[in-house]
Amino acid sequence: MGYIEELRKTVGNQPLILVGVAVAVINEQGEFLLQKRQDGLWGVPGGFIELGESTEEAGRREVLEETGLEVGKLDLVGVFSGKQYFVQLPNGDEFYPVTIAYMTNELKGGSLKADGEETVEVQFFKVTELPEGLNPLIKNLIKQHSLSL
Repeated sequence: MGYIEELRKTVGNQPLILVGVAVAVINEQGEFLLQKRQDGLWGVPGGFIELGESTEEAGRREVLEETGLEVGKLDLVGVFSGKQYFVQLPNGDEFYPVTIAYMTNELKGGSLKADGEETVEVQFFKVTELPEGLNPLIKNLIKQHSLSL
Protein backbone atom coordinates (compact mmCIF):
# COMPACT_ATOMS: atom_id res chain seq x y z
CA MET A 1 0.00 0.00 0.00
CA GLY A 2 1.34 3.42 -0.94
CA TYR A 3 1.73 6.66 0.94
CA ILE A 4 -1.57 8.19 -0.17
CA GLU A 5 -3.58 5.07 0.68
CA GLU A 6 -2.02 5.01 4.16
CA LEU A 7 -2.72 8.72 4.62
CA ARG A 8 -6.34 8.27 3.56
CA LYS A 9 -6.83 5.70 6.36
CA THR A 10 -6.23 8.54 8.81
CA VAL A 11 -7.81 11.58 7.13
CA GLY A 12 -10.62 9.96 5.16
CA ASN A 13 -11.97 11.97 2.23
CA GLN A 14 -11.00 15.45 3.44
CA PRO A 15 -9.02 17.64 1.01
CA LEU A 16 -5.27 17.07 0.79
CA ILE A 17 -2.45 18.78 -1.05
CA LEU A 18 -0.72 16.10 -3.15
CA VAL A 19 2.47 16.51 -5.16
CA GLY A 20 2.68 14.81 -8.52
CA VAL A 21 4.58 14.83 -11.77
CA ALA A 22 3.70 14.82 -15.45
CA VAL A 23 6.27 13.99 -18.14
CA ALA A 24 6.10 14.94 -21.80
CA VAL A 25 8.26 12.41 -23.68
CA ILE A 26 9.36 13.43 -27.18
CA ASN A 27 10.90 11.03 -29.71
CA GLU A 28 13.47 11.79 -32.44
CA GLN A 29 10.68 12.71 -34.88
CA GLY A 30 9.37 15.39 -32.48
CA GLU A 31 6.27 13.35 -31.62
CA PHE A 32 4.77 13.39 -28.13
CA LEU A 33 4.08 10.22 -26.15
CA LEU A 34 0.52 10.04 -24.88
CA GLN A 35 -1.24 7.43 -22.80
CA LYS A 36 -4.92 6.54 -22.90
CA ARG A 37 -6.19 5.87 -19.40
CA GLN A 38 -8.94 3.55 -18.20
CA ASP A 39 -11.42 6.46 -18.33
CA GLY A 40 -10.76 6.84 -22.07
CA LEU A 41 -8.94 10.16 -21.76
CA TRP A 42 -5.49 10.81 -23.19
CA GLY A 43 -2.69 12.45 -21.23
CA VAL A 44 1.01 12.32 -20.51
CA PRO A 45 2.55 9.79 -18.13
CA GLY A 46 2.63 10.87 -14.52
CA GLY A 47 1.47 10.34 -10.99
CA PHE A 48 2.07 11.18 -7.36
CA ILE A 49 5.44 10.99 -5.65
CA GLU A 50 6.05 8.46 -2.88
CA LEU A 51 7.76 9.19 0.45
CA GLY A 52 11.48 9.84 0.05
CA GLU A 53 11.25 10.01 -3.75
CA SER A 54 12.40 13.07 -5.72
CA THR A 55 10.07 14.45 -8.36
CA GLU A 56 12.58 13.41 -11.04
CA GLU A 57 12.67 9.85 -9.69
CA ALA A 58 8.86 9.78 -9.61
CA GLY A 59 8.70 11.03 -13.19
CA ARG A 60 11.07 8.36 -14.47
CA ARG A 61 9.27 5.66 -12.46
CA GLU A 62 5.84 6.68 -13.73
CA VAL A 63 6.98 6.78 -17.37
CA LEU A 64 8.49 3.30 -17.03
CA GLU A 65 5.48 1.82 -15.18
CA GLU A 66 2.86 3.30 -17.50
CA THR A 67 4.60 3.10 -20.89
CA GLY A 68 7.49 0.62 -20.62
CA LEU A 69 10.05 3.27 -21.62
CA GLU A 70 13.13 4.37 -19.69
CA VAL A 71 13.92 8.07 -19.86
CA GLY A 72 16.94 10.08 -18.79
CA LYS A 73 17.34 13.78 -18.15
CA LEU A 74 14.14 15.67 -17.33
CA ASP A 75 13.80 19.40 -18.09
CA LEU A 76 11.42 21.42 -15.93
CA VAL A 77 8.47 22.88 -17.86
CA GLY A 78 6.53 24.40 -14.99
CA VAL A 79 4.61 23.92 -11.76
CA PHE A 80 0.81 23.92 -11.79
CA SER A 81 -1.33 24.43 -8.69
CA GLY A 82 -4.33 26.28 -7.37
CA LYS A 83 -8.05 25.94 -6.81
CA GLN A 84 -8.74 25.51 -10.55
CA TYR A 85 -7.06 22.06 -10.34
CA PHE A 86 -9.19 20.81 -7.41
CA VAL A 87 -10.25 17.16 -7.82
CA GLN A 88 -13.06 15.22 -6.21
CA LEU A 89 -12.90 11.51 -7.03
CA PRO A 90 -15.99 9.30 -7.40
CA ASN A 91 -15.17 7.72 -4.01
CA GLY A 92 -15.36 11.17 -2.34
CA ASP A 93 -11.61 11.73 -1.90
CA GLU A 94 -10.67 15.37 -2.48
CA PHE A 95 -7.31 16.89 -3.29
CA TYR A 96 -5.52 19.94 -4.62
CA PRO A 97 -2.64 18.74 -6.81
CA VAL A 98 0.70 20.47 -7.15
CA THR A 99 1.97 19.12 -10.46
CA ILE A 100 5.58 19.47 -11.55
CA ALA A 101 5.73 19.12 -15.32
CA TYR A 102 8.83 17.88 -17.13
CA MET A 103 9.85 17.30 -20.71
CA THR A 104 12.42 14.84 -22.04
CA ASN A 105 13.72 13.68 -25.39
CA GLU A 106 16.24 11.30 -23.81
CA LEU A 107 14.90 7.79 -24.40
CA LYS A 108 17.27 5.27 -22.80
CA GLY A 109 15.54 1.96 -23.50
CA GLY A 110 12.56 -0.23 -22.83
CA SER A 111 9.66 -1.28 -25.04
CA LEU A 112 6.60 0.85 -25.64
CA LYS A 113 3.64 -0.94 -24.05
CA ALA A 114 0.63 -0.03 -21.92
CA ASP A 115 0.65 -1.40 -18.37
CA GLY A 116 -2.98 -2.55 -18.68
CA GLU A 117 -3.83 -1.08 -15.28
CA GLU A 118 -3.63 2.70 -15.45
CA THR A 119 -2.85 2.78 -19.16
CA VAL A 120 -4.76 0.96 -21.89
CA GLU A 121 -2.91 2.39 -24.89
CA VAL A 122 0.33 4.31 -25.52
CA GLN A 123 1.33 6.01 -28.73
CA PHE A 124 3.50 8.81 -30.10
CA PHE A 125 1.56 11.60 -31.83
CA LYS A 126 2.53 14.46 -34.13
CA VAL A 127 1.53 17.86 -32.76
CA THR A 128 -0.79 18.29 -35.76
CA GLU A 129 -2.52 14.94 -35.10
CA LEU A 130 -3.26 14.93 -31.35
CA PRO A 131 -6.12 12.59 -30.37
CA GLU A 132 -9.63 13.55 -29.28
CA GLY A 133 -10.15 13.35 -25.53
CA LEU A 134 -6.86 15.06 -24.69
CA ASN A 135 -6.85 17.33 -21.63
CA PRO A 136 -6.97 20.94 -22.99
CA LEU A 137 -4.20 22.05 -20.62
CA ILE A 138 -1.89 19.31 -21.92
CA LYS A 139 -2.86 20.07 -25.52
CA ASN A 140 -1.95 23.75 -25.07
CA LEU A 141 1.35 22.90 -23.36
CA ILE A 142 2.30 20.49 -26.14
CA LYS A 143 1.54 23.06 -28.83
CA GLN A 144 3.33 25.82 -26.92
CA HIS A 145 6.47 23.77 -26.31
CA SER A 146 6.57 22.23 -29.78
CA LEU A 147 7.25 25.71 -31.11
CA SER A 148 10.52 25.78 -29.15
CA LEU A 149 11.75 22.39 -30.43
